[in-house]
Amino acid sequence: MRRERRRHLAALLLVGFCAFLTLNMTQPLLPMLREMFHVSAGEASLTVGASVLAVALMAPLAGMLADALGRKKVVVCSLLGAAVFTALGAAAPNLHLLVLCRFLQGVFIPGIVTATIAYVTEEPLGGSSSSAMATYVTGTVVGGFAGRFVAGVVAARLGWHAPFVVLGALTFLGMLAVQRWLPREKAFVRQADSHEALRNLRTHVKNPQLLVVYATGFHVLFSLMGVFTYISFYLAAPPFHLSTAALGSLFFVYLIGAVITPVSGRLIDAIGNRRTLSMALVLSAAGVLTTLGGRLWVVVLGLAGCCSGVFVCQAACSGQIGKAAQTARSSAAGLYVSLYYLGGSAGSTLLGFFWEWRGWPACVAVIVALELVMACVAWRFWRDYPPTPVPR
Repeated sequence: MRRERRRHLAALLLVGFCAFLTLNMTQPLLPMLREMFHVSAGEASLTVGASVLAVALMAPLAGMLADALGRKKVVVCSLLGAAVFTALGAAAPNLHLLVLCRFLQGVFIPGIVTATIAYVTEEPLGGSSSSAMATYVTGTVVGGFAGRFVAGVVAARLGWHAPFVVLGALTFLGMLAVQRWLPREKAFVRQADSHEALRNLRTHVKNPQLLVVYATGFHVLFSLMGVFTYISFYLAAPPFHLSTAALGSLFFVYLIGAVITPVSGRLIDAIGNRRTLSMALVLSAAGVLTTLGGRLWVVVLGLAGCCSGVFVCQAACSGQIGKAAQTARSSAAGLYVSLYYLGGSAGSTLLGFFWEWRGWPACVAVIVALELVMACVAWRFWRDYPPTPVPR
């Protein structure tokens, strides 16, 4: 039984890894893409914003599909689609077609995320639902790091096309492993009635606890995408002059999240979502503020604090959805993912105006202000739910 649970948790970790392996892979490539296609920083950042926008637009539909078709089926098919369109990005002859491929790749990500959130809530593996969710989020942390790191290193050696082929192939291999290791859902109840699905969506938007989680999720990815999109331009310029490979290596700070996130599940169970989330938002704000230090090691330290806080926030939000939504958890997760990635798209594009206005300090001011506001909102309005133990 223990061996089986370890295999199931490994599958859950791999799902998170593959879901985020390619989503933000172009962030360390942005200075290179800007030079290769002779575009502005804002135009180059569309390769990030397009995939994130696709996730935001498709998430509600993905949630309804997962409620109708089943969790595992949607996860596996979505991984396959993401792998195909990631690899096709290597063949793009210009920025416009590359942005299109990135958008189509992002279309498949919501199916992975929404179905997995519902799967974990309904069928926790190897502990409480908070611990299982933390395992999945740990996979997203490692995948987010690996995608950026591999993209930066491979592009520095083989050009910007090669990372798309490499990461597309890795996603395909991950899909094969998930198909084999992830058990079929047992607690799933099919909801094939489209009218019922729409009624469920209306129920979700009238749920005050879900609305607070959705607002928090919007802010969380707004901050993370804003930081790691424009920090690349900040560190590629004087006095840092970091190369593409060095910018990819910068995402080693993500691995701190891989250590902290599993602990966050136990912390949430011990002190509750509300306290954990508020502390994490303050930590993230302090980290972003620290990036204004003039030395590279200070900037890296600040990014580590920012990542740690954001990943704990994500674990808290993901676990809160399944508890606040009593029915149709995939569609509830779909709405969350939609607002979450809409925030990411806003962070990767709207902060460009502040970048052009006053550079990195202006971006930091906006992000820190929003994080402190959300910490106050979380402390005032979030509700704590008891942990869900795994059946024995």
